[in-house]
Amino acid sequence: MTKVETRSPPLKVAPATVPGTASAVQRLWWDLRTMGLLWWREMVRLRHNPLRLVMGLVTPLLFVVVLGTGLDAASGLGKVELHSYRAYLFPGALIMAVQAPAIAVGISIVWDRRVGLLRQMLIAPLRRSSIVLGLALGGATTAGVYGIMVLAVAGVASISYSPALLLVLLEVLLIGLMFTAIGLVAAMTIRSVDTFQVVVSLSLLPLLFFSGAMFPPNGLPGWLSIIVKSNPLTYAVDAIRRTLPGDVTLGTNQTRLMLSGWVPPVLLELCVPLCLAAIALAVASHRFSRAE
Repeated sequence: MTKVETRSPPLKVAPATVPGTASAVQRLWWDLRTMGLLWWREMVRLRHNPLRLVMGLVTPLLFVVVLGTGLDAASGLGKVELHSYRAYLFPGALIMAVQAPAIAVGISIVWDRRVGLLRQMLIAPLRRSSIVLGLALGGATTAGVYGIMVLAVAGVASISYSPALLLVLLEVLLIGLMFTAIGLVAAMTIRSVDTFQVVVSLSLLPLLFFSGAMFPPNGLPGWLSIIVKSNPLTYAVDAIRRTLPGDVTLGTNQTRLMLSGWVPPVLLELCVPLCLAAIALAVASHRFSRAE
C-alpha cells in the first residue's frame, strides 16, 4: 500500500487567487480541474497496482462458479436448468466487485491524512465539494473497470452478451459511486488504515448478505423480510438482475422484489442508490471541510 501511494502524482492546484475576485467561469474551471486531477490520481493508482485488479476478479468468480455450482448440485437445479443458480448469483458478484473501490479510495484518504497530503488539499484554494466529487468519480470509474472485467466473464453464468450489458455497466457505475461516497464518509471519521479496513468490510458484508443476492427477497419470515426490504442494496441488486439479458432468475415472478404485491420499476429502484450516494457525498463534503 505504501509503495502505491508514493507513486501517486502530487496534487497540483491553481494559483492562490483570492476566491472572491474570481469570476464564476474561473471558479467552475478550477472545480473541473480539481476533479479531473483527483480522478486521474485514482486512475494512476489503479494502473500501478495490477494485482489489485486480478484479486478483484478472483473473489466474484469464486462466488459464482464454486458457490453457484455447489448449490446447483445440492438442490438439483442444475439438472433442470443449466447454471440457473450461477445466473442468479451473478448480480451479487458484480456488487462484490464494486465494493473494493470504496475501501481503496477511503484508505487513500486515511493515508493522505497520515502523510500530510490531506492538509495540503485543505489549505489549497479549492472547494471541498470539488475535492470530494473528484475522489468519488475516481472510485466510481474504478468500479466500472471492475464491472467490465466481471461482465467479460458473464458467459460462465450463462448470461448472454448483448447491448443490454451497457445498461448494466451504467448501473454498476452508480452503485460504485454510492459505495465510494460511503467510504469517503467513513474515511473522514476513522484515522487508522487497519481500523478503516475492518470497520468498512464488516459493514458492507451484512449489506450484501441481506440484499437478496443469494436468496429470493420474497416469502421470507417477517423479521428477515423487513431487514431485506429496508436494505438499499436490495434495490440495486434487483435492478441489475432485471436488466441482465436472458433468463437470469429462478422463476421470475418469485424472485423479483415485491412490495405488498407491487413490483417497483427499475428506474425507481435505481433512485435508492442514487439518493444514498447524494446524501453520502453531501455528508462527506461537510465532514471534509471540518477535517483537521
